Amino acid sequence: MAAPHRIALVSDIHGNVAALEAVLADLDARGLETVFNLGDHVSGPLWPRETASLLMARGWPSIRGNHDRMVTDDPPTSHGPSDAFAAAAIDEAQRAWLAALPATLDLQAYGLFLCHGIPSDDRLYLLESPVDGRLVAARPDQIARRLGRGRAAIVACGHSHIPRVVHHGATLIVNPGSVGLPAYEHTGAHAHVSEVGSPLARYAVLELGADGPRVESIALPYDAEAAATRAEANGRSDWAHALRTGYARRA
Repeated sequence: MAAPHRIALVSDIHGNVAALEAVLADLDARGLETVFNLGDHVSGPLWPRETASLLMARGWPSIRGNHDRMVTDDPPTSHGPSDAFAAAAIDEAQRAWLAALPATLDLQAYGLFLCHGIPSDDRLYLLESPVDGRLVAARPDQIARRLGRGRAAIVACGHSHIPRVVHHGATLIVNPGSVGLPAYEHTGAHAHVSEVGSPLARYAVLELGADGPRVESIALPYDAEAAATRAEANGRSDWAHALRTGYARRA
């Protein structure tokens, strides 16, 4: 019998090269060579340029998230502080790389579809809904509407930063969680927080075998204090708190 094929899924690095390096070391130690990246690569007050450089060198199949799109496509006057920091830090080659990434990837050889948010919109959550200021698990009917028809056997998404594995009919949906940002606060309409409660770097391993797919959620320690100190030095105490604790800072 052939050995199962193992795939790593990473998402939402957000310029945290320290967390990314910890994930890379773990991937290499596990001998995982097939890696798919679900977007939001550089936005944030950490190390956007260094993160982009490392990802470009790895050459993983990648899609872009909503923040990648905003960094490259939106006018600077509309940028929030995280996107503005990243846009100012990356060079033209890195900007071109981000801008050229597709919104989704349909990897038929693996029976796998990659999207950042939902297949049709990188700004929306697939597996969560904001309720009373927090992200809660979406209902099956909500997932069905967001997923649409004719999707692959396995759908991988990011955006919420919350690791989840959900069976929706015949479709397995996997969110690997965030490599680089374990909590955030979304302001404006439908304001809410996303929190995983620890500062660990997260990714997932998808094993495709004869008895069906298996998913392992990975949570790794790294020098989160260095990332928090970097955020503070760049004027983002909210990020520093999230990076240290895994919780969003509240007034």
